[in-house]
Amino acid sequence: MTTTPRRGEIHRRTKETDINLSLTLDGRGNASIKTGVGFMDHMMTLLAVHGFFDLTLTAAGDTEVDDHHTVEDLGIALGQALKQALAGLGGITRYGAAAVPMDEALVRVTLDCSNRPFLYYGLTPPDQKVGDFDTALAKEFLRAFSLHGGLTLHVEMAHGDNSHHILEAMFKALGRALAQAVSPDPRLSGAPLSSKGAL
Repeated sequence: MTTTPRRGEIHRRTKETDINLSLTLDGRGNASIKTGVGFMDHMMTLLAVHGFFDLTLTAAGDTEVDDHHTVEDLGIALGQALKQALAGLGGITRYGAAAVPMDEALVRVTLDCSNRPFLYYGLTPPDQKVGDFDTALAKEFLRAFSLHGGLTLHVEMAHGDNSHHILEAMFKALGRALAQAVSPDPRLSGAPLSSKGAL
């Protein structure tokens, strides 16, 4: 573990949302989440706990329209905080992968802190809604997160029948894969893992 905590703090305010987010990569999985979107509170908590990230997050958005703007902007803010915390991508393992089961569902997340944003989204939740949450918004969150965090991100569903279980497995896998990717590698002496010398 690094001696100086790697932390990103973002305040993003638009006409649609107002988000305050603090992310500590070298944490204990402590989460304080209040986004105004109950399902995302649950999912962001899972990401923090299973990645051992400390995450404090409050958000207010135009949820009277729908949850889209809030969920997308959460992805933007989290990606920006990740980029800030990594400060140039030097000295990290860079790649991460995790497959997580949740009852009948199995989801794999594979990622590269590459500074080349790309999302492959292979999830097919059978239901459009989990409670009040539109399951299509999970993709919007990941698209914004990968773009603003500089991640190459592949999400694949091996199988699953329950939409809640599928999305829960995905967020847990994302936390574990990200924790692996951002873990320091002492062999790199602070340099990026790249044959080019830069990312």
